[in-house]
Amino acid sequence: MNSYKAFLLLPVFIFLVSCADYQHNIKSKKKIKNYYSSKGFALIYNDNMYEKKIISQKIDNNEVLILHRFLKKNTHVQIINPNTSKSIKAKIYKKTSYPDIFNAVITTKIAEILGLDFNNPYIEIIEIKKNKTFVAKKSNTFIEEINVALKAPVSEIKIDNLNLSEVKEVNDVDESNKRVFTILINDFYYKDSATNLKNDLIQKTKIKDIYVKKITNTKYRLLAGPFKNFNALKTTYISLNNLGFKNLDININ
Repeated sequence: MNSYKAFLLLPVFIFLVSCADYQHNIKSKKKIKNYYSSKGFALIYNDNMYEKKIISQKIDNNEVLILHRFLKKNTHVQIINPNTSKSIKAKIYKKTSYPDIFNAVITTKIAEILGLDFNNPYIEIIEIKKNKTFVAKKSNTFIEEINVALKAPVSEIKIDNLNLSEVKEVNDVDESNKRVFTILINDFYYKDSATNLKNDLIQKTKIKDIYVKKITNTKYRLLAGPFKNFNALKTTYISLNNLGFKNLDININ
């Protein structure tokens, strides 16, 4: 009789164990966090930018301070100069608004520590855990956002006046400097998908230096460039930005 009851209760026991495992898996998935990572040009701060409302926050240029568009205050980040491998750890001082073409606002102090080229202040920002270990993941533009962006009429595509007269004008790089920059638009599983978007973008923006690069058999990367310097890529970046492509990564080769 006891064996019979145990047999009847077995399915109930299995069901409860399965539910417990399912709940545990849900909780485990909720704990996973993707940490922010971005490559691009920094806006090196000076007081005139605040006074002319190019940025919305005033800071002390002699301190190690970084402002970001959406990372929260006190978020721990590592700022890297890929050209020299110099890096510095800092905390986001405050959130602020600034032209989309830049991936952060940094003080002159940080730029000097990193040994940045003030004409091409290219940096990488990686969000880090408080225990000084990190797992970084680039935030891509979602395909749904791209589809919406491509519906924008051509008349809406314009080149913004950044009004950055206080930002040092970029000179042409030295002929001996072979570095070039490319804008990473998005990655695709199918080559045809990348090619179709490339053709649409060329038609809508009249930008011809957009191409597809094969990474693997199942990964095709849509890129714009190459560009010799920051000024050369600015027009293309802003045109893509106006179409809805936000937080585009800029790679250096």
